[in-house]
Amino acid sequence: MQELAEDLAKDRVKESERSARWSRYLPPMRWLSEYRAAWIGSDAIAGITLAAYAIPVSLAYAGLAGLPPQAGVYGYLLGGLGYALLGSSRQLAVGPTSAISLMIAATVSPMAAGNPELYIEIASLAALTVAFLCFLAWLLRLSALVRLISDSILVGFKAGAALTIIMTQLPALFGVPGGGQNFLERGFLLLGQLGQIHILVLALGAVAIFALLFGERLLPGRPIALGVVTLAIAASTALGLSKYGVPTTGLIPRGLPSLSWAELRLRDVDGIFPLAAGCLLLAYVEGVSAARAFAAKHGYVLDPRQEFLGLGAANFVVALGHGYPVAGGLSQSAVNDKAGARTPLALIFASLTLGLCLLLLTSLLSSLPKAVLAAVVVTAVMGLIDLKTLTRLWRLSKMDFAAAMSALGAVLLLGILQGILIAACVSVLILLGRASHPHVAFLGRIPGTRNYSDTSRHPDNEPIPNVLAFRPEASLLYINADSVLESVLNRLQEIAPSNVRVVICDLSASPSMDLAGSRMLHQLNDELAQHGIALRIVGAHGRLRDLLRADDLADKVGGLNRRITMSDAVNEASHWNPKTQIKS
Repeated sequence: MQELAEDLAKDRVKESERSARWSRYLPPMRWLSEYRAAWIGSDAIAGITLAAYAIPVSLAYAGLAGLPPQAGVYGYLLGGLGYALLGSSRQLAVGPTSAISLMIAATVSPMAAGNPELYIEIASLAALTVAFLCFLAWLLRLSALVRLISDSILVGFKAGAALTIIMTQLPALFGVPGGGQNFLERGFLLLGQLGQIHILVLALGAVAIFALLFGERLLPGRPIALGVVTLAIAASTALGLSKYGVPTTGLIPRGLPSLSWAELRLRDVDGIFPLAAGCLLLAYVEGVSAARAFAAKHGYVLDPRQEFLGLGAANFVVALGHGYPVAGGLSQSAVNDKAGARTPLALIFASLTLGLCLLLLTSLLSSLPKAVLAAVVVTAVMGLIDLKTLTRLWRLSKMDFAAAMSALGAVLLLGILQGILIAACVSVLILLGRASHPHVAFLGRIPGTRNYSDTSRHPDNEPIPNVLAFRPEASLLYINADSVLESVLNRLQEIAPSNVRVVICDLSASPSMDLAGSRMLHQLNDELAQHGIALRIVGAHGRLRDLLRADDLADKVGGLNRRITMSDAVNEASHWNPKTQIKS
């Protein structure tokens, strides 16, 4: 009986482990098991509110992407369903975004060569390719690589994307043809067309922008855009604005999207992988950033790696519905959260609401003025221009400010896709630049104590007689070893080698070291020995001591002892002379 009970207990443990493993890859198993009946009302209201927000925004973003308006609605309807199945965030809302929409417009247009059907197919293939790359990134555990893009780079990129998107919408607001391939070209063309401004279109767009901005201040968190769009449709229908030359959305096909594979294959379209990689980078960075914020707010753990599967599932389903790449966005997720979303079930309610709208309300949208959709886009992306953060970067770190401005300039001059790739490269270069020139603190005694700190930060520190003490404030690796050596030797020359008996290297701020770091210490010891100066090492962590001992450096520096502190080494150095050895 006892053996049977033990076997049953082991089986229960195994079953629990299998369930935990599956719930990791299928998040609904986890949040559904914790679901409370009281939450369903909150999720339903949040879903309906999200759908109300999504309708005008998705129509506007689809136009920005150069696609039929229903493609944007399909992105929210199908993307939400896919993400709810595999995503780990409980508040993130998935749909078209402004930056990805503009990237699609700028990249797919030359690929399609004026063929509208081919344009839709390529955009759909891009979504399918994003799904494939998401699965590949999940397999290779690439979630950490995306963190290489710094926050300062993202600030500049978002500002550049917002300015570029606003420039693309100004022709629709002014009622002029517009044109151009980049920000500057569009700006010059727009200036040449100012004499053709359609006053009624401009007035309509200005009123819509004012209503959207004022409404957000007056009723924060409410679907103001839906109200403005509804009023615009009513006014356009009652006054017959299309008769006066006001462009409108036109007929939107009624019915749900049909699911089928794209006729194109990956090998049929050159440049589809760079486009999809750019979309994935944008989507993942923005989505994970937003999802982390909501996870911290509501006290649950977000799985960054699982987000690849959630984003991939969203884009896979959207591709089947002939949509274009989607992502989790901060603005729509904020709407979802403020409306009370407790779980991804809110996304399912939003999809059901959008499906009903596609079945019953599409005829009402045909009279919607395009200037109003342009106003929706402009007001939506204005928040991406974070002047407060840019000012803070200028005040606190000129290097971070320069990084932000380089990303902004790359987007304005080269476009969204090239801009995000250049921004990623700049971010990596900045990281390498900082890593290759770490700060080397030269230490002095804190007055009245036996402690030591950086003399450049604390000029009142007391110099250590006959001792040069330094602390590299970074790991000692191949990328920075020579820089550290150069800093120490330069400092030694400044104070004259004849005034120094011992150089003490404090490795307490160096968490790791490679063979190049060890070689640098060998080289430093040899250089010092030529002047009759001893090298001592203190504060090395366990793995560093192991490496230095294995590389035969311990004997050269008088041994490596974790019990010897900087104060001990300074005290021993005061009694050092070339004919004696310090005991380790």
